[in-house]
Amino acid sequence: MTDDDKVFAGSIPEIYDRYLVPLIFESFAEDLADRVAALVPKTLLEIAAGSGVVTRALAARLPESTSLTITDLNQPMLDQARLRQGLDDRITWQQADALNLPFEAGSFDTVCCQFGVMFFPDRIAGYREVRRVLKPGGSFLFNVWDRIEENAFARLVTEVAASIFPDGPPQFLARTPYGYHDAELVHQELQKAGFSQIFMETLERISAAPSPRHPAVAYCQGTPLRNEIEARDASLLDYVTEKASEAIAEHYGEGRIEAKIQGHVILATP
Repeated sequence: MTDDDKVFAGSIPEIYDRYLVPLIFESFAEDLADRVAALVPKTLLEIAAGSGVVTRALAARLPESTSLTITDLNQPMLDQARLRQGLDDRITWQQADALNLPFEAGSFDTVCCQFGVMFFPDRIAGYREVRRVLKPGGSFLFNVWDRIEENAFARLVTEVAASIFPDGPPQFLARTPYGYHDAELVHQELQKAGFSQIFMETLERISAAPSPRHPAVAYCQGTPLRNEIEARDASLLDYVTEKASEAIAEHYGEGRIEAKIQGHVILATP
């Protein structure tokens, strides 16, 4: 992972929320929120909340007595999440680094994180921080994407970008969000951080979009892949987006389209 892989700023948060969230995140957010709600936490911490898709699902499921602390490294993403959520007295919003959480030990019943641990510069250190802030008997619920070959739109966009910049292919998607898919590695790193009970389930879902352009914009302009494209030639951002749209249309047709997405859901306890 590079430093730019963590930068969600400028117009990225709004495009991310408008295009990418309904494309790939909503169905997994509903699943994760259901799993969290089943634990009936009184104090919940969400790490790497992004633009708040899990937060909104949690708020709809958890009782008034639950206290929710919602964090993200990027303040612009947290601002987008807060704007979408609206006023909710149960929620505390706080910018926070997952590797240095500003909370006392044993503060939370449950910690959750949707597709965020892949962005930790040191995942074991991040997992240790989660373990530190969990109460005895607490639970850590999170998910990660499976390999990029199991996530069709992301794979196509990556291939198109690589064909346009063959001397320096933009690899953000394959490197970071889809780069932490090895179940054995996930288990090993959690164990090194002090988690003893680890359960993983693989979920396949369908990613639907109203047009081929929708996933092209989502990935090319609503993720740090945009930073990689613009670093190579900012004038080609729209061109890469259009070529990605054409490639998706060639494989999946015009109009409303669907493709496979796949991820892993993990429940870990110390």
